[in-house]
Amino acid sequence: MSTPTAPARPWWRLPDTPVPGGVPELAKALLWAELALVLLISLGRSAVYSVVNLIAALTAPGPLSAQGANLNNSLAPDRPWLDLTYQLLRIAFGLVPAALAAYLLVRSGTRVREVWAREGGWASFGDLGRGALLALAVGSVGVVFYLATYALGTNLTVVAQSLPGEWWQVPVLVLAAVEAAVVEEYIVLGFVIVRLRQIGFGDTAAIGLAALLRGSYHLYQGLGGFVGNFAMGLLFGYLFRRWGRVMPFVVAHTLLDIGAFVGYAALAGRVDWLPTL
Repeated sequence: MSTPTAPARPWWRLPDTPVPGGVPELAKALLWAELALVLLISLGRSAVYSVVNLIAALTAPGPLSAQGANLNNSLAPDRPWLDLTYQLLRIAFGLVPAALAAYLLVRSGTRVREVWAREGGWASFGDLGRGALLALAVGSVGVVFYLATYALGTNLTVVAQSLPGEWWQVPVLVLAAVEAAVVEEYIVLGFVIVRLRQIGFGDTAAIGLAALLRGSYHLYQGLGGFVGNFAMGLLFGYLFRRWGRVMPFVVAHTLLDIGAFVGYAALAGRVDWLPTL
């Protein structure tokens, strides 16, 4: 006669929290504090600046489309080696909030692998395939949506990159894409949604709040940037709940940003349909 096994613990639960019960109030307060601190040094801070930047753009003379949102700009014009150094430092230190989020999850007993890849290895061909298909679908819709909102005057002109044409331009843009993908997807999906579920929010509320965060730190691009990224956040949150793996979204986000950054560098000023300043 086989011994019955205990039901598997839901992936978002703290290990010492019974499934039917809740998180103790002190632990819940600490989870709120951790959530706030991680956001205040990363995407939450970006959201606050994005709101201020949007207000500045709305109150400036001229339409939004006549103003630019620069994503990757030179940090030391006319000094390429110093510029490269600054770019690499910015990318490296930009990863720290994601590392902090992972550390806090481990401290509370949630294994990083439970969030990054609930089943299977850290990465798989399935992750690559899902990420590539997701990038293709989201990217196709995203380009059309951006061009439409730009034409309507509700979006700024997104200048995806303005780095000097040095040998390191494309490698830095690729690294910047990877950094943005890891930080945003790990924090928004792997930390914010997980912490909200541990605090007691339902799936729908956690996914919705995470999507609202994603949209808010893209407000610097205009109202179109907010709406588009909010919709993408809802899709990513739903799929993350189904798949339980951050990796496909890191792949998708990396491909989307590489397409935007490198594509802009290759096409800006050479095609008529791409808005430029």
